[in-house]
Amino acid sequence: MMLDPLQYALGAGSGALVGFTLGLFGGGGSILAVPLIVYLVQVPDPHLAIGTSALAVAVSAAANLANHARHGHVKWRCGLVFSAAGIFGALIGSSISKVVDGQKLLIVFALLMIAVAVMMLVKRSHTGDAGAQCGVDKMPKVLSYGAMTGTLSGFFGIGGGFLIVPGLVASTGMPTLYAVGSSLVAVTAFGLTTAFNYALSDMVDWPLAAVFILGGVVGGLAGAVAARALSLRKGALNIAFAGLVFAVAGYMLFETLVM
Repeated sequence: MMLDPLQYALGAGSGALVGFTLGLFGGGGSILAVPLIVYLVQVPDPHLAIGTSALAVAVSAAANLANHARHGHVKWRCGLVFSAAGIFGALIGSSISKVVDGQKLLIVFALLMIAVAVMMLVKRSHTGDAGAQCGVDKMPKVLSYGAMTGTLSGFFGIGGGFLIVPGLVASTGMPTLYAVGSSLVAVTAFGLTTAFNYALSDMVDWPLAAVFILGGVVGGLAGAVAARALSLRKGALNIAFAGLVFAVAGYMLFETLVM
């Protein structure tokens, strides 16, 4: 399906908004990708929106992963083991998602957004053990958490960092900072797996994904600058962004259940 130039321009703007929120808050912004593609860009097929979003999120995560790796905040073994289990989950989740009615998907997605907004309002901090590793004793928990989060990520076509980070903390005992960096290994892997599965069914708009990603790069840079400038007001901003997510979820439920 070929979109018109205005839709691609709106796609770039949507990518910039998602990138900006990711740069400003360090996570959570990708939850807006699907509703922006459906309601702002006006892509009529929710499945196409999910497949395209998954690809854009994966590329964005890979770029952020490189930055965290440079600062030594990635525990590669943990991230790779978590991802290995989650890839199979992402394949299962995305395969189920493709056969679910598009409108029902949007309803469930809106409910997920409400859950994410609630989690954003809960302060998450964990000192943890910076030397934590994924030894044999921790493998069952790491693999089970990976499989579960991968399935949800694949089903919704999202990065799932809001689930992966606490999953890594709970299964390994690592500090939140390392969990954020390591989670990007899984976000990249899950996103690429989901996008590949959707692409097999021709449910990825490649040009839209490209402009979305380009917009995300610009928005991410602006968000990072804003994050440094507004660091003292981050708590209030986080509450405001959670409110935005609530509002978008409410709009999605209204559109799908009432209209």
